[in-house]
Amino acid sequence: MSLLELIAAADERGLAASAVACLDRCLPQPVGGADPDPLRPLWAGCADAAAWPGRLADVRAALDAAADEEGAAPRIRKLLGEAPADRAAPELREWADACSLLALEVHLDPDTAPGAGTESARRCREGDPDGAGPLPAGELRRQISVLEMLAGTADAASAGAGLRQVLEVSAEGQRVLRAAVSRRARRDPDEAP
Repeated sequence: MSLLELIAAADERGLAASAVACLDRCLPQPVGGADPDPLRPLWAGCADAAAWPGRLADVRAALDAAADEEGAAPRIRKLLGEAPADRAAPELREWADACSLLALEVHLDPDTAPGAGTESARRCREGDPDGAGPLPAGELRRQISVLEMLAGTADAASAGAGLRQVLEVSAEGQRVLRAAVSRRARRDPDEAP
């Protein structure tokens, strides 16, 4: 299945968790005394739909207070502002789709021609990662893996284990992206995000 097909088939828990995982992987390296894991409260909202609205409000407030303008942080804040407070809302699928697209775009090579990034991300999501590069191809694999894990742990007995696995995949992806951004900054100090 393509990533778009998996998003279309995902349940509410899967959509919420995959979206949060996408945003989590894109967070820039925290600076100073910033919270190293500002989306952590929202993971609990992925497990418990009743906790989602409160956790979403907490995360929005924390990221707004941080006012980080580095990397993808402004786009993450914008997407969190657009997240539906009701996990049962039809807008959840659209929001998860937008988070998926952002994650792929963030992983694209900064040398990609303007406008080509969105096209490359679209092709990846349709199942054609050729020419996208190793970072977006790895992100595509992570997104597919996350949605498949969540679909495989939809029953209540294994739901918590599924979210823990997703959190581990997300943390790994975050480390990969941060290392790549760090290498780029050392290579091209004038073009650091």
